[in-house]
Amino acid sequence: MSTNAAVDRVFNFSAGPAALPVPVLEEAQRDLLSLPGCGASILEISHRSKQFIAILEDAEQRLRDLLAIPANYRVLFMQGGSRLQFSMAPMNLLRGSGKAAEFVLTGSWGNYAIKEAKREGETRVLWDGSGTNYDRLPKLSELDYGASAYCHLTSNETIQGVQFSDDPASGESVFVSDMSSDFLHRPIDVSRYGMIYACAQKNAGPAGVTVVILRDDLLERSNDSLPGYMNYNAHAKAKSLYNTPPTFGIYVVGLVAKWLQEEVGGLAAMHQRNLDKAQLLYGLLDESPDFYQGHAQVSDRSLMNVTFRLPSDELTEAFVSEAATHRLESLKGHRSVGGIRASIYNAMPVEGVEALRDFMVDFRDRHAN
Repeated sequence: MSTNAAVDRVFNFSAGPAALPVPVLEEAQRDLLSLPGCGASILEISHRSKQFIAILEDAEQRLRDLLAIPANYRVLFMQGGSRLQFSMAPMNLLRGSGKAAEFVLTGSWGNYAIKEAKREGETRVLWDGSGTNYDRLPKLSELDYGASAYCHLTSNETIQGVQFSDDPASGESVFVSDMSSDFLHRPIDVSRYGMIYACAQKNAGPAGVTVVILRDDLLERSNDSLPGYMNYNAHAKAKSLYNTPPTFGIYVVGLVAKWLQEEVGGLAAMHQRNLDKAQLLYGLLDESPDFYQGHAQVSDRSLMNVTFRLPSDELTEAFVSEAATHRLESLKGHRSVGGIRASIYNAMPVEGVEALRDFMVDFRDRHAN
């Protein structure tokens, strides 16, 4: 890390757009004026140039290597974030299927997804955690799956701070998972899913690019009557070049994947790092239940978004304000949960989490009754 970066950068706990690895930012900074061998910025080169095609293919291959993506899956780079996928998934996989789409509702983003699916066909809720404000998760193996078009999961709910820690079991159900906020945070078995999608700005890159991993046989469901951009087949046939893609975003996703491979040591190492970071904060919550009350049940806590409350709104406001003076930024919780939300995605260094923990200890000691 350069001296200036170390001095000038705050610890950014934003839920998204979120922190990026400093080595990735530094490499992008070097290429911003002139990409080696191009004589032009990464922001300026044609998406059909040999230089960008090499960047695109490298980013895809690095994702395939990191996640051990089977050969019968396509990797698509798209735009529109998870919001677009909330519509595209049912348009391609549900419309005209004669079946229902099943949903496991574990928080706010799953509810947004089912709202859009209802426009395209029948939906069925297998489990709904709204009764306890989405502070827990079901056991996927115990749900009553039917003969559905697909079953939609949200792997990590950023607002409530709950997260599935494993993959669904193999079976007849086609699982579609929104992994926007924990993509690349641990090894996963891609073969357990029919489709995975993730907007990059939380854990894998900048805002503007979305990664879609889709099993080949599901492309057959994409009806030719769909508008061109809304058809997965169109993007697969064009190899993510159906329209001008988010070139800079794809470039940065490739750099993040490279960082995970070459500097972190792969997803197993990243997962252990994430476990260790989360425990720094959850350990303190467990030690201070009368002052810091975690939102999520212990067994379902997110490694990405640590959510908790303080004894009063006044203390919460003071916490956020004082934290900023310690260069700890973007800690205010979502209005539906309140309190504090510390997003500690892959790029958040352990030093940032340690600084937050130390501040929390000091704040508690000064304000606890």
